[in-house]
Amino acid sequence: MFQHEKCPLCGHSKFQPFLSCKDYTVSNEAFQIVSCENCSFKFTNPIPELSQIGNYYKSEDYISHSNTKKGLISKLYHFVRNYTLKQKLSLVSNHVPHGTILDYGCGTGMFLNICQNNGWKTLGIEPDEGARKIASEMGLEVVSDKSQISKAKKFNAITLWHVLEHVYDLNETLTFFSEQLEQNGVLIIAVPNHKSYDAKLYKEFWAAYDVPRHLYHFEKKTMGQLLLKFGFTLVETKPMKFDSFYVSLLSEKYKHGRTNYLSAFWTGLKSNFAAKKAENYSSVIYVFKKK
Repeated sequence: MFQHEKCPLCGHSKFQPFLSCKDYTVSNEAFQIVSCENCSFKFTNPIPELSQIGNYYKSEDYISHSNTKKGLISKLYHFVRNYTLKQKLSLVSNHVPHGTILDYGCGTGMFLNICQNNGWKTLGIEPDEGARKIASEMGLEVVSDKSQISKAKKFNAITLWHVLEHVYDLNETLTFFSEQLEQNGVLIIAVPNHKSYDAKLYKEFWAAYDVPRHLYHFEKKTMGQLLLKFGFTLVETKPMKFDSFYVSLLSEKYKHGRTNYLSAFWTGLKSNFAAKKAENYSSVIYVFKKK
């Protein structure tokens, strides 16, 4: 296990226990989430060593790596994804009409595929070999690590769809984005929001804590502070309203041992309604530009 001695956001060395959560996807092990006493940033601590973290992704239920359609929840995921892919492309195009796009943690390449089909020059980074193979079979260029990308190569857009919370070398990766993004480019990051209604309701059973795969747990304040360190300014946020329903479905299963679809739907609805004032949706898309 690797123990953080300093906060990944502010460098402070004192933390308070926040929540103990169980890995329901692979290992059934318990992991601690801590809160920095200085900046309140939440992160899993300790975490598996880099050489071991891949073992916690080895599950057919990990949809972004396998494209599995096993079970009703997976089928619902795919149905919603086909709709949201077009919304994601529209969001990127509203800020940068065309050019070169890097999808960091591209999984099986579904988003890159729709970008390529709409005239974008695409490149993906995906460490999982099986997911890369699926992406390459669609004719997409995907590499396993950022070290394989030339420092001279620049991008008009960089996207991370529920990926930043997984990134082991957080500060190094954000430096990479700052260096590789064109001056007028856009960095788009989607992450779960632990301030949402459904997170507060389900607590340690909230599926979007997803320990130990989720190394960090964001909210709007800490996300803005983190990206500011690397020269980015927040210009827009967008809700991911479907996520409250999907996360609630999984959370119901984790909490009660079975999926109560009616309860999950009602919780997702209440979460979106409660989020209207403070914009604390279950998942949030952040749009950044260089200062």
